Amino acid sequence: MEEGIDKKICSRCIYDDTIPYITFNEEGVCNYCVQYDELNQMYPTGDKGMEYLRQLAATIKEEQKNKKYDVVVGVSGGTDSSYMMYLAKEVLGLRVLAAHFDNTWNSKTAVENIRCVTEKLGIDLYTHVVDNEEYNDIFHSFLKASVPDIDTPSDLALATVHYMACRKFGVKYIFEGHSFRTEGISPHGWFYMDAKYIESVQKKFGSKKIVTLPSLWMSSWLKWIVVDKIKKIRPLYYLDYNKEAVKEFLTNTYGWQYYGGHHMENRTAYFTNNYWLPKKFGYDLRYCEFSALVRSGQWTRATALEEIKKEKPFDTNILQEIYKRLGLTETGFAALMALPNKSYRDYKTYKKTFERLRWFFYILVKANLVPLSFYLKYTKSYDQ
Repeated sequence: MEEGIDKKICSRCIYDDTIPYITFNEEGVCNYCVQYDELNQMYPTGDKGMEYLRQLAATIKEEQKNKKYDVVVGVSGGTDSSYMMYLAKEVLGLRVLAAHFDNTWNSKTAVENIRCVTEKLGIDLYTHVVDNEEYNDIFHSFLKASVPDIDTPSDLALATVHYMACRKFGVKYIFEGHSFRTEGISPHGWFYMDAKYIESVQKKFGSKKIVTLPSLWMSSWLKWIVVDKIKKIRPLYYLDYNKEAVKEFLTNTYGWQYYGGHHMENRTAYFTNNYWLPKKFGYDLRYCEFSALVRSGQWTRATALEEIKKEKPFDTNILQEIYKRLGLTETGFAALMALPNKSYRDYKTYKKTFERLRWFFYILVKANLVPLSFYLKYTKSYDQ
């Protein structure tokens, strides 16, 4: 563990003691690196990983043989989800249905990426588009709530749309494009999401009812995973996944275009990660990504420490769009930025319920019905 000017830094990655719930062992290695090693053991790559995926694909084909599709793949136009379509269809031979949630803030690049990859792969696309005035009102409500998780309505809606697509077409498997080796898992306490949280914020600050935004209510979710037994799989966990090589492959093969950075394919996500979080809360998601790349051996620690010093890019045109679509002035936006910072703990959520049912969700994790990351972040009780 290194001593910075005002902080202690992990001797292996670049997490420091400003990260919530961080601890260091005798070698100065943080608990998040230890968690990475545990995940690395649980999810083997190479020949073992590919053998697991091929066996999984065989099981899926058998179970879905009387249905039109084998698997639902969530797509955003980003690197991981685009590659996931290729992996599922071309490598594993599955019949893929792409599922997309449109919060009406997609970048043109994301829209074009989804179109060109699905068309060239011959994959059908299921899209749910939210009413734009409704979503703008919800997004504005989260700004007023003064919480970091302002993109929660989109994130949870996307997950809900995956289940909606499965339910509609009788599909039992969802492939998600997430890799802890390239993205990491965000620190406990930075972000939170559930349907009750969204409802609570909108009831307090919004002017419109939630009608077209898909909500992952606990009753519906448990029905989908316990009764319908819809499983959520993250295939990238089993691959030696190099994102830079994948970007080049997607560009050369499908005409896919890079959109500038992690989560920058959507403008609310871009604003959240590149402006709201760093400027209002001091959260820099590059710590997660860069630390993950160091742990997986794709970057050196020295490179990560140097790259994190660079200022995050931000297109100021995004702010102008925020002002226009939410009916804000510069003064009004400044007032939102100046509000006292709050968190999900200040609103009604399912968190205590998740904690009480920790044992139950552990069983669901073992059955591949919920991601391990949900269990690790949402069912454990943390000190206030």
